[in-house]
Amino acid sequence: MASKKLKVTLVRSPAGRGRRHMACVRGLGLRRIRHTVVLEDTPAVRGMIEKVDYLVKCEEFS
Repeated sequence: MASKKLKVTLVRSPAGRGRRHMACVRGLGLRRIRHTVVLEDTPAVRGMIEKVDYLVKCEEFS
């Protein structure tokens, strides 16, 4: 069985946000606006996405 994947795209700049929010964006592997990464769907990744949900767009696929 294949694990679920998440496609995460940075849509707003983390500049001027809190350090923890900037760290979450960096932890997700996002470097610049419109940069997209594909990540495993884990509770840790979901938590980071939830923390910065106003900066990113997230899509599920398998």
